[in-house]
Amino acid sequence: MLILVKLGSSKRNWEKVRRAGAGALFLLLGLCVWNPLSLGAAQAADIAATEIRLGDHRTKTRFVLDLSDKVDFNIFTLVDPYRVVIDLPDIRWRVSKKSSRRKTGLISGLRYGNFRPGRSRVVLDTAKPAKVSKAFLLPPAEGKRYRLVIDLVGTDRAGMLAGASAAQSAEPAAQQEASAGNGFQVDPPGRKPKKDRQARKVVVIDPGHGGVDPGATSRSGIFEKKITLAIAKKMKQHLDSLNRYTVYLTRSSDKFIRLRDRIAIARAKGADLFISLHADAIESRKVSGMSVYTLSERASDKEAEALAEKENKADLIAGMDLNDNPPEVANILIDLAQRESMNESSKFAGDLVNELRKVTKLLRRTHRFAGFAVLKAPDVPSVLVELGFLSNPKDEKALRSPRHQARLAAALGKAIDTYFERVEQANRY
Repeated sequence: MLILVKLGSSKRNWEKVRRAGAGALFLLLGLCVWNPLSLGAAQAADIAATEIRLGDHRTKTRFVLDLSDKVDFNIFTLVDPYRVVIDLPDIRWRVSKKSSRRKTGLISGLRYGNFRPGRSRVVLDTAKPAKVSKAFLLPPAEGKRYRLVIDLVGTDRAGMLAGASAAQSAEPAAQQEASAGNGFQVDPPGRKPKKDRQARKVVVIDPGHGGVDPGATSRSGIFEKKITLAIAKKMKQHLDSLNRYTVYLTRSSDKFIRLRDRIAIARAKGADLFISLHADAIESRKVSGMSVYTLSERASDKEAEALAEKENKADLIAGMDLNDNPPEVANILIDLAQRESMNESSKFAGDLVNELRKVTKLLRRTHRFAGFAVLKAPDVPSVLVELGFLSNPKDEKALRSPRHQARLAAALGKAIDTYFERVEQANRY
């Protein structure tokens, strides 16, 4: 798969990129493709996945997906880490939540959900290199529905990559993923539209995770992607009611969007502020409270560094192979993250912390710094809000409460008002 990353918008910045040989960065996935079977599938909208079953049969590990109808499917493998990826039509998922937490034989974990408009995806993590020995669809029999059966057997790294076909190509990520199914016509990520200074300020709210990437999971089984989307919608509803801002969500349903496509959406909409929402989960049930992050390649503490590392793996979790950019490209990214935008991000973070402390508990050292990929828009002030800890029962209960969500939305509105009032005042001089 080819991923095109365009950095910066000015001629000077583009010249820097060109000299670095990174004007267009293509990352080639190492993958082994299992040829799709042509099965005469029914309309995807009519197909539901009803259960996932795993079995360890000594010489093989079997994955079975129960379906309401026959489907076409495509399978490929990825390394670093080892994964088997199953692409399906955009089906409805009615699978019990416990299925995503099972480990059997070679399979050390799995995820499933929407990957992009028209496509669903299952990602099987494997404890060691594995390959597909068989893949077939069983018709209904003995009271059972259609069953997609995939058998995995152990191999070595070379065996997992052996027989790889020519790499598949794709449209530039921002154009392919971000524009489809989100109601946006996205310009190339390097282009931010010019706006009239008198036009309404644009706020883009980014509900973290989505689709095949569920994010953190609470002890009661609630996914982070569901919490962030619910609160993002509540925040948009409140900001719309103020009649002062134009507000967009990077996703309005359970869809997967790549990290840098979220940035592309914000820039294409001419965002004046970008707010990414998340909710963490850790081993300790005692830790609770909100925090606000802004961009820095030097993390403010070990916890911030660990959180950024975990969040930056979202694309990898969804069955993609997006390794870190080469050092020279990473340096260009930071060069292009204009100092003014980073300063403005910090100012807004301060406004937000001041309002949030009035309505909810905050972590100590509430404003923190880390190298989140989703905050690297070079010309959009951006913050990442950790809404609380799904591992803490009180935080989870609050985050699921409509009343608490409304209080958070009101606090956000006040912080945005304060920030833009200061910006407007500075522009008068």
